[in-house]
Amino acid sequence: MQRRLATKLIVALTVIVAIVKVASYFANLESEQGQLETSMIRGADQLSRSITSATWNAMLLDHREGAYLVMNTIAEKQGIDRIRMFNKDGRLMFSTQPDERVHLDKRAEVCSPCHVAATPLIKVDVPNRARVFRGPDGNRRIAMITPIYNEPSCSQASCHAHPESVTVLGVLDLTLDASGLDNEMGALKFRTALLGLIEVAVIAGFLIVFTRRFVERPIRKLVEGTNAVAEMQLDQPIHVESSEELDHLAHSFNLMRERLREAMAENAAFTQRLETKVEERTAQLRSAQQKLMQADRLSSLGQLAASVAHEINNPIAGVLNLSMLMQRIVKDDGIPDGRVEEFRKYLGQVASESARVGRIVSDLLSFSRRARPQKTAVDVNSIVRTTVSLVTHKLTLAGVEAELELDDNLAAIRGDSSQIQQVVMNLVLNGAEAIKGHGKVTVRTRMTAERRGVVLEVVDTGSGIAPELLDKIFDPFFTTKEDVKGVGLGLAVVYGIVRSHRGEIEIDSRVGQGTTFRVTWPVDATEAALASAGSDGTPSWQ
Repeated sequence: MQRRLATKLIVALTVIVAIVKVASYFANLESEQGQLETSMIRGADQLSRSITSATWNAMLLDHREGAYLVMNTIAEKQGIDRIRMFNKDGRLMFSTQPDERVHLDKRAEVCSPCHVAATPLIKVDVPNRARVFRGPDGNRRIAMITPIYNEPSCSQASCHAHPESVTVLGVLDLTLDASGLDNEMGALKFRTALLGLIEVAVIAGFLIVFTRRFVERPIRKLVEGTNAVAEMQLDQPIHVESSEELDHLAHSFNLMRERLREAMAENAAFTQRLETKVEERTAQLRSAQQKLMQADRLSSLGQLAASVAHEINNPIAGVLNLSMLMQRIVKDDGIPDGRVEEFRKYLGQVASESARVGRIVSDLLSFSRRARPQKTAVDVNSIVRTTVSLVTHKLTLAGVEAELELDDNLAAIRGDSSQIQQVVMNLVLNGAEAIKGHGKVTVRTRMTAERRGVVLEVVDTGSGIAPELLDKIFDPFFTTKEDVKGVGLGLAVVYGIVRSHRGEIEIDSRVGQGTTFRVTWPVDATEAALASAGSDGTPSWQ
């Protein structure tokens, strides 16, 4: 469906003009036809009076043949159909059609103009004495009835005097052929219709040129301007020279475009400044986060100091005792033959305890070392075992038992091993500190149901966390512990590390029953497939 404004305007105005022209056409035709009929009726009346005047002398002298000859001669003229004369009783006295025989009563159409009432009318105006009808051939006829009055010259004549009481002696009925009038009306209709169509076509052409020049073209420019603004092309002004209204609209649009361009420029500058500030603040936050993580690591390292010292002290004391025993066995001449096996036994124990000290120191250094984050394949089970071994003594001193439930078919994740170790350390120590008295911290690992992620769960049997505090548990410097036990950074650091590894952390806690921290890290599809395979390369589900 055509919905363009210019087309609608052209069609609407053209239809209006056509309707006006059609109405004017019929009104003019009606008026022209009425004028032509009136002119013809007046001509018929004049001709009828002329006939009565031409025959007046002959009728006065009672020369009827002369009068009839005059009427016959006149009837031969073009346009005259017939001439008839009736007496006052309606009897046909003369007709230019010799075979016509008729006798009319007062109700006949010829007599009706005068005998319309009970008392016959003496004077009848011209329009009422004329009648229009169609003849046998289908052509229209115009008939004019002219009364023949009993004048004094006639009523006082010696030849055929009529009583003075008789006012009307008869009527002259003149019938004219109106086919010429109809032909002229047809030609007039054709000329008027053709002229109307030409006028409508000319007006429609003018409307097309006008609307395209002063409406469609400016509107097209405005539409192109709005499309350019929609595409953020703000350097294309609109020039319209159509009308004052459209020119004002284009000026307003250009003003809006300029202001929008200025606003966009200011917005771009503000965005650039904002991005610069965001980048600066982000860099500062990263630095602060790294410092926070290191501070938390050092805080955990300080908590490990006593436990590690005790762990190192026991094997060192054993080595000292074993070395003293070996020193007693060794004589000036060497090791006695009977005690060589005992000496070897002590020497093996020294090597074992020294290796134990080396592992403890190595784990402690790997935890405290500030290394640049690197994303590599990380074995979560290995990190859990190493981390729990570092805090076992501290947990034992606190009366807390550590239990491991690790999935042997666990897939590796991509991450930084030192940060993952820090997560495990913080969650285990957090669970141990939440236990008052004796309790247990359970560390579990497993794959998700779809085997697309690794799940780490740290479950403690502590006092739990109140529901209204769960939303704040990961906020920095928020803690539910006593002041001497922490500053509220551990779980905030854990949350940051988990999120940086594209992971999710959830907490489920019930007051008096304990707390479960559940961390989920995504794994690659390749790693998940390898974890699902058995030692012989066959998938574990087969």
